[in-house]
Amino acid sequence: MSSNRGKIGFAFEKYEAPDQTPFDRLFDVFKELITHTSGDLEEALDWLDTLDKEYGLTTSNYNLEDFVEDLKAKGYIREELKADGTGNKTITAKTEQAIRKGALEQIFGNIKKKGTGNHKTKSSGNGDEHTGDYRPYQYGDGLDSISMTESIRNAQVNNGVSDFSLTEKDLVVEDVHHKSQMSTVLMIDISHSMILYGEDRITPAKKVAMALAELITTRYRKDSLDILVFGNDAWPISVKELPYLNVGPYHTNTVAGLQLAMDLLRRKRNTNKQIFMITDGKPSCVRMPDGTYYKNSNGLDQFIVNKCYVMAAQARKLHIPITTFMIARDNYLQSFVDEFTAHNKGKAFFTGLKGLGEMIFQDYEMNRKKRIR
Repeated sequence: MSSNRGKIGFAFEKYEAPDQTPFDRLFDVFKELITHTSGDLEEALDWLDTLDKEYGLTTSNYNLEDFVEDLKAKGYIREELKADGTGNKTITAKTEQAIRKGALEQIFGNIKKKGTGNHKTKSSGNGDEHTGDYRPYQYGDGLDSISMTESIRNAQVNNGVSDFSLTEKDLVVEDVHHKSQMSTVLMIDISHSMILYGEDRITPAKKVAMALAELITTRYRKDSLDILVFGNDAWPISVKELPYLNVGPYHTNTVAGLQLAMDLLRRKRNTNKQIFMITDGKPSCVRMPDGTYYKNSNGLDQFIVNKCYVMAAQARKLHIPITTFMIARDNYLQSFVDEFTAHNKGKAFFTGLKGLGEMIFQDYEMNRKKRIR
C-alpha cells in the first residue's frame, strides 16, 4: 500500500531574465544614466558606450547606433537646431515621463492607477471606500449602508432557518473610510555637500521626487505635490525640471526653504498638509532683512539654528507637520534635528541613501490614514 503525500518546501530554479527586446534592455540602462547625468544626453550615451564595451550590452544584430535611431523613431529624443546652424540631440517630454514612471516602479513597486483623492482617515463613517469590515447597525445609519447578505446570515444563525425573522440586532453595515486630500511640499537640499565625500546624494533625491510626483498624478489625482529646492535661497521647480536638477556652490538656507513651503501650502484648500524635507547637512545660511546673507559653515551657528526653530514652531501653529529625512549620522546634527522636530511635533528619519524612497512612501501612506488636526 502506498500513499502519495504532498511535499512542502521551496523549489529553487536558475534565474531567467524577463523576456525583453534589445531596445527595452538598453532603455532601462539609459533611463538610469540620463537621471545621473541630469538630462545630459551626450554624456549618458558616452556612459552607455563605456558600459557596452565592458559588459557587452549590444550584439552584432543590434548596436548603439540602432538604439539611438530607435530612440528618435519612438519619440524619446529629438534634434535641435542651434542659432549657429549646428544641431544637437535632447531628450523629449516622453523620456521625462518614462523616467518618472521608472522611478515609481523602482522605488515604490508597480503601483496601479486606482481612484482619486484616496486618503484615509483613522475614523470610519460616511464615505465611499469599503474596508471589508462589518459593525452592528446604529441609529442614524442609512438603509443603503446595510449589508443584506451578512444581515440575513446573522438572522439565520441567531433565529434559525425554520422560524426566520430579521431583527435590528441582526443588522450589520459595512464600514467605510472617510477620504481626505493631501497637499505635500517636498524640499530638496541642493547645497554643495549633496555631492561631496564621493557620494551622489542628489540623484536618489531626484528619483524620490519623480516617483512621488508620478504616484500622486496617477493614483491620488486630487492631491497636490509642490517641489522646491533650497541652497542659498529657495525656489519652486516643476516636475519637468527634475531630471535636469543639479547641485550648486550653495550653502544651506533651510529657513528660506521652510518659508517658501509654508507660503505654498497656505494657498491650498486641503485640510491635510505636510512638508517632506530631504537634506544632508546643517543649516548654514540665512538671508538678512537688508538682502545680504549671513553664512557660517563651522558647526551649528546658534543664530541660524534659532531661526530654524522659529520656522518649525510657525509650521506647527499652521498644523503643518514637517518630516525630515536626514542623510547624515553626525551626532551634533542629530541633536539639531531632534530639537527641530520637537518644536514642530513632526517626525525625523536618520537614514543613508538606501531605502530613502521606501521610507518616504511609507510615511506618505501613513499620513493618508489620519486627518491632521
